[in-house]
Amino acid sequence: MGKAAVHEAKADFSVAIAPLSTARPERIQSFIISGHKADFATVMMDPDPLRIDRVHQRIMSSALGAAIEPVYSFVSMSEISEYLPSKEQYSAKLIRTGEDPQSPTYQAKVASYEKRIPMMHAQRLAPEFPNWPAMCFYPMNKVRNVGANWFLEPFSARTEMMAEHAQSGMAFAGRVTQLVTASVGLDDWEWGVTLWARNPQFLKDIVYTMRFDSASARFGQFGTFYTGYLATGPAILDHCMV
Repeated sequence: MGKAAVHEAKADFSVAIAPLSTARPERIQSFIISGHKADFATVMMDPDPLRIDRVHQRIMSSALGAAIEPVYSFVSMSEISEYLPSKEQYSAKLIRTGEDPQSPTYQAKVASYEKRIPMMHAQRLAPEFPNWPAMCFYPMNKVRNVGANWFLEPFSARTEMMAEHAQSGMAFAGRVTQLVTASVGLDDWEWGVTLWARNPQFLKDIVYTMRFDSASARFGQFGTFYTGYLATGPAILDHCMV
């Protein structure tokens, strides 16, 4: 392949991995993947699943496609967790923890939470991807073992465990942000977890910290981790010495 052809192939790949105009998914980022599991990856979100798949097809049909071997994919969708408290559930929790429902403090907390609900829903359904340098993705299940079956636990017990889990994650606010997507009926695992961090050290720290929560320690089952660093198409090719 001559220099002109190589230049054209690299440009074609860069457009394929970051498509323009109507072909572009609403959210898309590309990453250089550490280790030997993969060379690069894309993370995408869009209401139209075929628009997402089109990026894969465009990459594979590019001039460099014959040299690219797909090694992993994960299909899931965003959702509002059933464990995210409604206004009524939040109010009841405040009362259980000793708040006087007639007090100004109680009323202020409930009003503040109610205002945050639309934002929390938006963050879960259509979040912005942060331009932070480090990312890791892993799939997970909740186990169904004798004596430790998540799906046989009462809803109240599962809610408490997930609240504990969320509290652990909140300690990393400003350093790590996460997106949990549902893949039940769509892929081999039940959920996918994507973490973005300002430093890869924070990825290790948050995953280690949350392993001690009951939701993970007793009921978590985890798949392969993919860790990467935010990069453009040209940067990926340069890293791969193309």
